[in-house]
Amino acid sequence: MKLYGRYLSPFVRRVATTLNVMNQPFEQVQVAPFDEWDKALSVNPVVRIPALELDDGDVLIDSTTILDSLDEQAGTNALVPRSGKERRDVLKLVAIAVGAMEKSVNSAYELRFHPKEKVAEDWVERCDNQTVSALQALDAHAAKAGPDGWLYGSSMTQADISATVAFTFATLARPKLGVAEKAPNLAKLVARLEATDAFKQTHPSA
Repeated sequence: MKLYGRYLSPFVRRVATTLNVMNQPFEQVQVAPFDEWDKALSVNPVVRIPALELDDGDVLIDSTTILDSLDEQAGTNALVPRSGKERRDVLKLVAIAVGAMEKSVNSAYELRFHPKEKVAEDWVERCDNQTVSALQALDAHAAKAGPDGWLYGSSMTQADISATVAFTFATLARPKLGVAEKAPNLAKLVARLEATDAFKQTHPSA
């Protein structure tokens, strides 16, 4: 398999980390849509990453769709429960984590692509507040789980992977938010997971 995108993107990283957790080998193909439009267009008509090219040549797009497909293939080793309340609960946590990613990205893009005098400061502040709110909601679950627990249940789920990726991205992209101090319990879970090979191999600095 080939995964298109850079690990600086939290959406690419959560797919890559999931592949590692599932022990699925893949080749990373570096591509940045803003700088390599044609290369990104060749795998996704929306010119977005990630895109995952399967061994049969089929290409999956959008991190949520990709992860759903990987879970389908994983069967009983899926990282999201198959049905019922457990599935709804985990998907809600994942949605909160993805929301934190989206809002952190929005803030970063606003600051990167607009001249300083044209930055919508109120928009950045709103996105930053949404990022913090999302991470603090996840922090409440981490607090209940304890230092060695998981956000949901007795084993790792996609909620843990996506929450960790969201937290680390916010830390790197918006350091002034001080998310480690505002979500200390989540910070402990993140530190635990970032120390594992599955996460080390996909860290934005890797």
